[in-house]
Amino acid sequence: MHIFHKMGHLVGGTLLVAGTSIGVGMLALPVATSQGGFLPSLMVYLVCWLFMLATGLLVMEACLWMPEGSNLITMATKLLGRGGQVFCWIVYLFLFTCLMIAHVAAGGSIVSQISGHAIPQWLGTIIYLAVFSPAVYLGTLWVDRLNMALMTGVILTYFLFVIFAAGYVDLNLLKAMDFNKAWLALPVVFTAFGYQSLIPTLVTYMKRDTKKVRFAIICGTAIPLVIYIIWDLLIHGIVPIAGLLEALHLGQNAVEPLGHYLNNPMINKLGVAFAFFAMTTSMFGLSIAYMDFLADGFKLKKKAFHRILPYSIVFILPMIITWIDPTIFLHALNYAGGIGVALLLGAMPIAMVWAGRYYQKKSLAHQQIWGGKAVLAILMAFVVFELVIQLY
Repeated sequence: MHIFHKMGHLVGGTLLVAGTSIGVGMLALPVATSQGGFLPSLMVYLVCWLFMLATGLLVMEACLWMPEGSNLITMATKLLGRGGQVFCWIVYLFLFTCLMIAHVAAGGSIVSQISGHAIPQWLGTIIYLAVFSPAVYLGTLWVDRLNMALMTGVILTYFLFVIFAAGYVDLNLLKAMDFNKAWLALPVVFTAFGYQSLIPTLVTYMKRDTKKVRFAIICGTAIPLVIYIIWDLLIHGIVPIAGLLEALHLGQNAVEPLGHYLNNPMINKLGVAFAFFAMTTSMFGLSIAYMDFLADGFKLKKKAFHRILPYSIVFILPMIITWIDPTIFLHALNYAGGIGVALLLGAMPIAMVWAGRYYQKKSLAHQQIWGGKAVLAILMAFVVFELVIQLY
């Protein structure tokens, strides 16, 4: 039983990392990489995975310097001072509000789709949150258990989708490539690998066991990498570049042009089911991290009554915004991606570890990334490069 309990935490933590990464951003990946083509997109995926893996391990290193239960706001304050605290608050609130708006809007839309549009989107939003948000309110253990069940749905629908659609792949379509334009997908790919805000919660959940947390981060990010590559191959091998570029112009996700070119209702339904499971697992990881961040920032006790305020900010506010503008999904996702993720989940972990190691002389006993200042400088240069791409 002891072994089962330990493995349960390890598997659960790994799937939380994977589930947080695999979300609505994945549905946009083949469209975002359409200008570069399939082979160049592999290069972008691999580079982004290595970068986001590194920054996740940096967050873990900073967490281990802090008292138990600390979140990003405490880490930023102690390591970067008042300026870091203000920066963290502003960017975190902006990024996670945008991400939650995107997830809530997409959840309501999918519930409406499943009902054959008999349920309006605003009511679908209420139903979606009424079913899934209570688990987040009750805490990480509830989210862990439900997330494992939903990850089963992600895996099952994904593989069924791949199996049934694989016969439609045309290898000639995979030959198109433009390495220069491949980097234009960086902002969306950054978003698709975003999970770092979950690390403080994961460190607490895994009792600050360094080896287990590191394993969960490495394996939990490798799972999305493999899934994204296969997903990209499938879409690029079925939908011609012209179709993907049209979807890019119209702001559509990859499932829509895929359904058009396949003209297969069963595969379309599998696509909708996969989108639902992937989006919900991502929502769980994001919302539990957001709740803990707000509780830490407001210095709230971790009791049921004190979770009402962060719960309202995490779920009720995005729901109201989606009622006001039901078409806000793509706009929210775009704003969240290239700037919010790059600054909060890319630049800030690097800055915190730099300050901790070289100014505050924190212990190197739990150092996760080797190479000293040179490696940290290279990582920060990559953030600047991504921001230039986003502005371009």
